[in-house]
Amino acid sequence: MMEQTSQPSEPAARTGEPKLADQVYEKILTSIITGDFPAGEKLPTEMELCSRYGISRPILRQALRQLKADELVVSRQGSGSFVKRRPDGVVLNFAPVGSIADIQRTFEFRAAIEAEAAALAAERHDQKDLERIRAALAALDECVRTGQVGGAADEEFHMAVCSASGNHYFENARTSMKAQIVLAMTLNRQLSLASPEQRLAKVQTEHVRIFKAITDRNAPAAYSAMRDHIESARRRIFDGGVPVAKDWAGANSQR
Repeated sequence: MMEQTSQPSEPAARTGEPKLADQVYEKILTSIITGDFPAGEKLPTEMELCSRYGISRPILRQALRQLKADELVVSRQGSGSFVKRRPDGVVLNFAPVGSIADIQRTFEFRAAIEAEAAALAAERHDQKDLERIRAALAALDECVRTGQVGGAADEEFHMAVCSASGNHYFENARTSMKAQIVLAMTLNRQLSLASPEQRLAKVQTEHVRIFKAITDRNAPAAYSAMRDHIESARRRIFDGGVPVAKDWAGANSQR
């Protein structure tokens, strides 16, 4: 009986690990954005980072994997991890504390789910579906023209595509995590408004590509267009910062 009561604690500990890794991810991200870990420079060693944050190496490595996936950190064999680029500080102004790792995870989920929904929408849509998507696209055009954030219109465009798939489970999946999705969309569009390049126009070009593929009943093109759009949105969270030349790590590794 004693063995039975001791077992539940192990899954609970494992459940807590990703949350702790997310916290470390955001602490390192903040240090990169503020310049504490400068672009092009080597990060402190794993031992130093573990000591700084009071964590184990497995937790640290989870955080570093996410930073690498976000193209903020790169590893050089035998040399350690280096800061690849520094995102714009406005990320910290717009994103709630503790939300950035979750926002990136939301994009990963959406890329998988909504790409398939777009492909099915290309095959199954009717005229009413097209009219709804076109209306959302027109609303987004107006947002770009007037410099509005347009989070609600963006959400409507993606929901309209999911609805056109003819499978309500795609809509249900998005509805179940609507708060996280809208937060991610709004953050991305706010960052676009803050960018001198006015990235909203580029985002709209991606929406048009999705709409055209669905209109043409080209399922593979719709799948690719939607997946590319959402993956680009994930990357845009960290656009606008300080890039580093491709050969920087090799030079720094010689120090």
